[in-house]
Amino acid sequence: MTLKSILSAYSGDASKGSGLRHALRLAKHHDAWVTGVLRHSQSDLERTLRGTVPKSFLKTFFEAEAARFVEIADRFKEITKEAGHSDKSDFVDLDAEKGLSLSEIARSFDLIVTGVHSHRENEAHMSANPDLIALRSGRPVLVVPDGYEADGLAEHALVAWDGKRASARAIGDSMTGLEDKARVTLLTIGSQQAPGTEYLLRNLERHGIDANLVLKPRQGPIADTILSTAEDLSAQLVVMGAFEHSKFSHDVFGGVTTDVIEQTKVPVFLSH
Repeated sequence: MTLKSILSAYSGDASKGSGLRHALRLAKHHDAWVTGVLRHSQSDLERTLRGTVPKSFLKTFFEAEAARFVEIADRFKEITKEAGHSDKSDFVDLDAEKGLSLSEIARSFDLIVTGVHSHRENEAHMSANPDLIALRSGRPVLVVPDGYEADGLAEHALVAWDGKRASARAIGDSMTGLEDKARVTLLTIGSQQAPGTEYLLRNLERHGIDANLVLKPRQGPIADTILSTAEDLSAQLVVMGAFEHSKFSHDVFGGVTTDVIEQTKVPVFLSH
């Protein structure tokens, strides 16, 4: 996949600036456009205030929110200008209750870059849910942890490989990026390699990718094994499939996808 159009879900520099900065690194490497998007909806505070406070107070609240959105857009433009990328960037203010959803607009881009979802009361209504974007948009999502800093792009990628559809999709979607890596490690959790692994290794070799397979026994949560292996091997990127099981099962029992992106110290590339 050639990257020429990157969507950066951006809700302010204080908490999600690392995602935008990484999107700009990718854009510079691939000579791509970056479109910033501020997705926002009704906040919990607004729902609480409606019908319980005077309209004059609500007007003040809405004006403060609007000013905040303008500040975020201005900060996006400032960061892209500092990166020397303002000529290939634009910004979209996306009101989820009046127009396209973030997942719908994401379908028109090569890659979505976002931070981890914030549960803070004053940020949750503006913060993207990367696992849901991967599920609903059909496009790959790169999740960048808060505060992540890097001089360049990853040289070593860890690929979570179980031989199933979602992990195969993740490898296919990330192939161009994997070709740029000096080293790629396939991680299979279990005592035996997944069916078809030998053909995958051969295919990666044909793409000029130096890949090796690591088998790790299943001990404890799968997410912990993925993240601890990435740290042990000094991998700077994790590639994995998202939502191999149903969304209902994920919501009820929890899932590897959410656990990894909430705990990761390095960017995570997701595909569903």
